[in-house]
Amino acid sequence: MNTALKLSAYGAALAVLVAGTYSVGTAVGPVSAGSPAQRAPAHIDDHAATTSGHEPGGLASTSDGYTFVPDTTTLGSGTFAFRISGPDGVPVTAFDQVHDRQLHLIVVRRDATGFQHVHPERDAAGTWRVPLTVPAGGVYRAFADFTPTGGPETTLGVDLFAPGDFQPVAQAASRTSTVDGYTVTLDGELVPGATSPLRLNVTRDGAPVTDLQPYLGAYGHLVALRGGDLAYLHVHPGSTATSGPVVGFDAEVPSAGTYRMFFDFQVGGVVRTADFTVTTAGSPA
Repeated sequence: MNTALKLSAYGAALAVLVAGTYSVGTAVGPVSAGSPAQRAPAHIDDHAATTSGHEPGGLASTSDGYTFVPDTTTLGSGTFAFRISGPDGVPVTAFDQVHDRQLHLIVVRRDATGFQHVHPERDAAGTWRVPLTVPAGGVYRAFADFTPTGGPETTLGVDLFAPGDFQPVAQAASRTSTVDGYTVTLDGELVPGATSPLRLNVTRDGAPVTDLQPYLGAYGHLVALRGGDLAYLHVHPGSTATSGPVVGFDAEVPSAGTYRMFFDFQVGGVVRTADFTVTTAGSPA
């Protein structure tokens, strides 16, 4: 076969290959910016997304173009520094104030122990810093809860690692917590896919506590984490403001299962945290 015929045959084969590839690509459809092929890996609970209408917060380090960027993922006994980068890749420096702060940082070990709720300070360049010491070794989850000015309410999560022996702690079901002589009882049922009214009753030595002080814009602050993946759930204060002994909240849980809850309350200028382990009706999803 002469050179001209060889080139002609090669060109015909190439045309068939290109045409076939285009047909397959057209049938499948283009890869969009939000498709799984281009998203960073994340633990996503399809049942939770279907039940609540949106993915719970804190399961990914990036959402809606915003990214949680720590200086280091190793925890020591010093300062933890991080940035929130925007869709343009530049650190965000404008945030709305929500619950009296521009950003809330929650840190908890993967077995739902060692809970801390702290408030970093931000410099003009967009770097947040906070003193942070963890009680024991293990893998911790850090949640940044914030609302960028002009952007959506967002919760991002990253894993952090603390050196040392890791001894996991099992969480037994509990609706009563005692801290520094205060006893807090959690009343109310968690109903997946619905708004669940919760009531926290604070007593001391059997007597009702009626001198609760406002903390973060309310008479208490409640954080809920789903067992297993530690999905971060927004819990909103109830409509009735009271200095005690009962503080109300409205919780929205996306799926059946076990949830860890942490209630921050303030008396005499001291913030204390009560913790609970609550299981919803039905089988864990």
